[in-house]
Formats: sequence, C-alpha cells, structure tokens
Amino acid sequence: MDQKQLQWLVEQISIHSFGKPFRHTASFNPRLRAVGGRYILQTHNIELSQKHYELFGEEELIGIIKHELCHYHLHLEGKGYRHRDRDFRELLQKVGAPRYCRPLARNAKATKTIYTYICTSCSLTYRRKRRINIDRYVCGRCRGRLTLTV
Repeated sequence: MDQKQLQWLVEQISIHSFGKPFRHTASFNPRLRAVGGRYILQTHNIELSQKHYELFGEEELIGIIKHELCHYHLHLEGKGYRHRDRDFRELLQKVGAPRYCRPLARNAKATKTIYTYICTSCSLTYRRKRRINIDRYVCGRCRGRLTLTV
C-alpha cells in the first residue's frame, strides 16, 4: 500500500464510520514499533505503523485507523480525546475501534547467558548477566580469587 492508497483509505473510513471528513495527512512511519499508530496534536496528522500492516494485514490497519480517527475527531471538536476520557471510550465502542493494537513479537533472546563465579576461598557463588574480569575483581566477603564456572 502506498501513500495515496493509505490517504484514500483513511478518508473513506472517516466518512463512513464518523460521518466527517479527514482533512489532514495520513502516512506510514516505519520507526513505529511499540504502537500501531499515533495522532499528532500539533499538525493533526496521523502516522501508522507499517510493520503492523505487513504482519497483521488490512483488517488490523483499519482498526488502528479508526482508533486514531477517534483521537482526531474528538480533539478537533474540543472533547476528551485521551485514552482515559469517557468521550474517547464511548466513541471507540460506537465505531467498533480497538482500544489497543496487537503487540509485535519481540526479538529478544530466549535464553540469556548467566555467568556464575565461585570464590576459591569461601565458596560464595556470584551470578551475573555480564562477564567480569576475574584478574581484577575479588570476592566481596573474603577477598579470595574468583573462578568462572560453566
């Protein structure tokens, strides 16, 4: 979907679901990861996550557009446009917009490496996420040498 098609889609959803025109710009923002879209108060433009569209399809995108249009129309009317406002929640329910979008999968490692160090004198065990220099650091209890266990 390119810029013109997205703009046309947002305008059609605005007319059909809200009965009001969308007179500003809608665009994809490839940097959006944590949110599906955002309404910018100063410019009244709407930015949408391209990643959500690619992963979940047009149905998810339409839900995100409806959500952002709720912010848009309520803000222009001077009503409560924030997530906690009653006007916003009622309009979401009326147009069938989701309160939250589906989360993207995180690319975090499933198993993080945990380093285990044991003091050679008192056998105190240290567990660390980061590797430490055992030539430089000693046991905090007895000042004994540390060894890395696997």
